[in-house]
Amino acid sequence: MAAIEYDPYRNSRIALIVYPDGDKRYILQPSGLKVGDIVIAAEGGLDIKPGFAMKLRSIPIGTIVHNIEMHPGAGGQLARSAGMSAQIMGREDKYTILRMPSGEMRYILSECMASIGVVGNEDFINTNIGKAGRNRHRGIRPQTRGSAMNPVDHPHGGGEGKTGSSGHPVSPWGTPAKGYKTRRKKASDRLIISRKKGK
Repeated sequence: MAAIEYDPYRNSRIALIVYPDGDKRYILQPSGLKVGDIVIAAEGGLDIKPGFAMKLRSIPIGTIVHNIEMHPGAGGQLARSAGMSAQIMGREDKYTILRMPSGEMRYILSECMASIGVVGNEDFINTNIGKAGRNRHRGIRPQTRGSAMNPVDHPHGGGEGKTGSSGHPVSPWGTPAKGYKTRRKKASDRLIISRKKGK
């Protein structure tokens, strides 16, 4: 590994990898990976070291992994943000059972690739924004409360003086704001063994 760099589009750091033939690529920097370390990607037969990538069928049960494919050859899609990881819990036929960061248990095809270890920059979750201006720099603008609007603009609007909303909180379009499930049916739902904790 040649360098660890900042990426403005993600909350984890990226690591610059230089191949023996001179080709250069970036990967997500796993926790514990330092400049000068060697990173290997193969189908199997590798040591369990941070940053090494191999197929799920070759990784021992109990190992912590990140940057997991959902379909063979599609590229990493799961557990990619700072401090995230999933754990291999077992195997069943052609599937590997993973415990996701949310606590959800799901099947992933054992032919999919994954990287060993936890995504670096774990302390990102403890970052204190500090002032409104930093959120503005992130493209997040102030949000007007529904109760400060007129009835024509929001279900919580209107009334003389400050008033509480009657009934349950809703969005401007009437969708319930607390506890209402909005997830649509997906083809991958059949691969979920148990939903995330507390749901």
